[in-house]
Amino acid sequence: MILSDGTVFKGVSFGYEQPAAGEVVFNTAMMGYPESLTDPSYRGQLLVSTYPLIGNYGVPKNDFVNGLSAFYESERIQVSGFIVSGYSFEHSHWNAEQSLGSWLKAHKVPAIYGVDTRELTKLLRETGSVVGKIVIGNRDTEFVDPNRENLVAQASCREVIRYGEGSKTVVLVDCGVKHNILRCLIRRGVSLVRVPWDYDFNNMEYDGLFISNGPGNPDFCDVTVGHIRTAMNTGKPICGICMGNQLLSKAGGAKVFKLKYGHRSHNQPVRMVGTNRCFITSQNHGYAVDSRTLGNDWEPLFINMNDDTNEGIRHKTLPFFSAQFHPEASSGPTDTEFLFDDFLKMIND
Repeated sequence: MILSDGTVFKGVSFGYEQPAAGEVVFNTAMMGYPESLTDPSYRGQLLVSTYPLIGNYGVPKNDFVNGLSAFYESERIQVSGFIVSGYSFEHSHWNAEQSLGSWLKAHKVPAIYGVDTRELTKLLRETGSVVGKIVIGNRDTEFVDPNRENLVAQASCREVIRYGEGSKTVVLVDCGVKHNILRCLIRRGVSLVRVPWDYDFNNMEYDGLFISNGPGNPDFCDVTVGHIRTAMNTGKPICGICMGNQLLSKAGGAKVFKLKYGHRSHNQPVRMVGTNRCFITSQNHGYAVDSRTLGNDWEPLFINMNDDTNEGIRHKTLPFFSAQFHPEASSGPTDTEFLFDDFLKMIND
């Protein structure tokens, strides 16, 4: 593992043996590596797990329900590489189909264990996220900064996809959507229309607009922001998650900035503004909304209790709101899944 500043961490391969490059980020979650590895928000990144033992429960079957993966968050592994401290070659779980290592090899994703992830994480916390590369033997590769690419365009669907047959129709803008967001909406009985990130949905008939999570720099999504801004003129309910929070904020005139090392964990505390209600949330993002740039018609909805960064916004008079964290979790705590119900209530009112 070589960082762009020349720092080297040595380990042993347990994935596909080829070099890979990307942004090096860390996740402090204790479990949920199948969900994290398939989360499109990790596209282009070399993921470091701070938990010291990975792989002990293997990887679940790749079953599909209603056209969606039953246990994964997308159709493929999204990370460019995986770095862990200890890898368990033996796995045991009622739902395990194969080992983590064999799964990574099948998807041609490199991974190494035996790395001092504590030291690596301390370095990332001090210097911020950096680009790096995994080098296997004498096979090298160039450093790559994925934040200079339109990762949303890579992670989004390519065509319109429909789910469910409810009485209310929700258009979901796919910026790299996690499958559990789709499951949460389908489970609530809506007709869901999933459209590509740059699709102009404003000529469609719908009752509510949902903007999904996604990877990378939101500044590449100006076309999406334009479509959202047009949709706001209709007054129909709008909800966003993660990247959706940033794009809704940009549509409302706010600015975003890159965090030093991002929020990637299952234990980020957030507070609902104006209350003492606090929630433990699952998060995965490297950018945040600058609350100081919100227009007069908008206000923060949630605040991160660790660093006071924005964790959601809402319009003061219209049915628009969003969350920077993941209320659908998968993996992580489901304390805030009620936000989907709040969105459906707006549609039904």
